[in-house]
Amino acid sequence: MAINEPLNRKLRMALVGGGQGAFIGRVHATAAIMDNRAVLVAGALSSDPARAKASAPDYDIKQDRAYGSYKELVAAEAKLPAGERVDFISIATPNHTHFEIARAAAEAGFNIMCDKPMTFDLAQAEELAKIVQKTGVVFGLTHNYTGYPLVRQARDMIKAGELGEINAVRAVYVQGWLRTRLEKEQQKQASWRTDPSRTGAAGCFGDIGTHAYNLGRFISGLLPDQISCNLKTFEAGRQVDDYGTAVIRFQNGALATVTASQISHGRENELWIEVDGTKAGLEWHQEEPNKMLVRVNGQPHRLYTRDPHAPYMTSTASASCRLPSGHPEAFLEAFANVYTAAYADMVARAGGKKVDSGKSLYPNVADGVDGMNFITQSVASSKQGGAWVPLKHPLCRS
Repeated sequence: MAINEPLNRKLRMALVGGGQGAFIGRVHATAAIMDNRAVLVAGALSSDPARAKASAPDYDIKQDRAYGSYKELVAAEAKLPAGERVDFISIATPNHTHFEIARAAAEAGFNIMCDKPMTFDLAQAEELAKIVQKTGVVFGLTHNYTGYPLVRQARDMIKAGELGEINAVRAVYVQGWLRTRLEKEQQKQASWRTDPSRTGAAGCFGDIGTHAYNLGRFISGLLPDQISCNLKTFEAGRQVDDYGTAVIRFQNGALATVTASQISHGRENELWIEVDGTKAGLEWHQEEPNKMLVRVNGQPHRLYTRDPHAPYMTSTASASCRLPSGHPEAFLEAFANVYTAAYADMVARAGGKKVDSGKSLYPNVADGVDGMNFITQSVASSKQGGAWVPLKHPLCRS
């Protein structure tokens, strides 16, 4: 696809997935247009062609661009004039379909925003990274917790050396919604997330453990070395793990723990992280995202709040805020921040510039490979009784 267009317009978006009864597709659609930088114009909203077309009015997608499959979408949009076709395709479907959709989109020259985990297995992830590099498309992965202002604040503080050398990271993500066998009741979200043919080798650890791992990597900037993991299925008859814990050795000698659960009573969406450095430590909780604690021995604890006008906020963190302090910003805004960061590269590419996403603020295809490597090696370690296995990968970025 020939691209050389200085953009003074909104980016045109197509959505794959997100049909009636879906959750994350609506989140993608809302976040993508939040800053008035994009407009949703096309979609293949379900794997069922009839449902896909029936879902189009829910998104104000006109019927002539409501496609019955992603293949139909990619083929039809690629034939449109450059001034009409979509600029990027967002993938909000179960894990096992991500690779084939992303491959088709990239090979047709479309930029991609993909839900996590990136692919069904590591081999697909590595292949997709090659395709993205070859085609030069922009690829963003919606590890949305990286978009919270105070998460970016923590990252900047660590980069600036305010915590000193990082010794330890503790990342925890616990939920309780799969305490019972919801998949037996054909609950849509539970059904595919507990089906190894659709979710992949890991259940809970693939679904939310990857978020905890990615958050630790994003904030700390540390490169992984080895992992020891134990996964467990507590609900009898379930085919994938619903609880797990891992210890990670980083290349600088630091240690991390990742714990993920979907069977913890009363837990809703409790993701939190602590980082210990030689100078200070910090703590952030996703369910109270506008506060972050920083601790130094012998000093009063410091409470950082999300305040775009505060002198302690870094420029990146301030730019990630939309509201004055005291007005809650959370999940959708963080999701939108990931999209907005990727848009800058999409605009550059449309103008004929070669985009190097290696240093991107938004999670990219390398982060997707890193996440799939984490899942793969977690499962491998657990099958060996928690044995230490390598976690290095050539595409891991700090």
